[in-house]
Amino acid sequence: MSVVKSPLSEPDRKVVGDALQGALVDLVDLSLVAKQVHWTVVGPRFRPIHLQLDEVVASARTHADTVAERASALGIAPDGRAETVSKTSGIETVGGGWHQDTDVVRLLVAGLGAVITRMRERIEATAEPDPVTQDLLIGLTGDLEKHHWMFQAQNA
Repeated sequence: MSVVKSPLSEPDRKVVGDALQGALVDLVDLSLVAKQVHWTVVGPRFRPIHLQLDEVVASARTHADTVAERASALGIAPDGRAETVSKTSGIETVGGGWHQDTDVVRLLVAGLGAVITRMRERIEATAEPDPVTQDLLIGLTGDLEKHHWMFQAQNA
């Protein structure tokens, strides 16, 4: 059931809905992974990485909200529940305990890389059915790519 009438045709709504739902899940999980290692990072570069992780968390949370609200505007109920995120995210899980700073950097490079790859697929998929959603995905992917670059530079 949808209480909001979508301006998109049903086939286009399905493509766009899948792209937005996938983006939402990846962004929610990215924020959770980054916050977990933010709390548990140790090592000589603790402080700059700790602060850098907060920037990723803030970006991911902001973009997740934007994506979820776009889905809602199109009559697609967003699903950011823990169960959904754990089953469908494209990010590797992070172990418990303390995390060495160099490992955290590698983890974020890999996690951001996975999300970016999936976002680029969504950008391509939404080009025809909804350029507005595509534009939203392009913008947030650019932001994620900036974080990706900055983490890569940490271990260069």
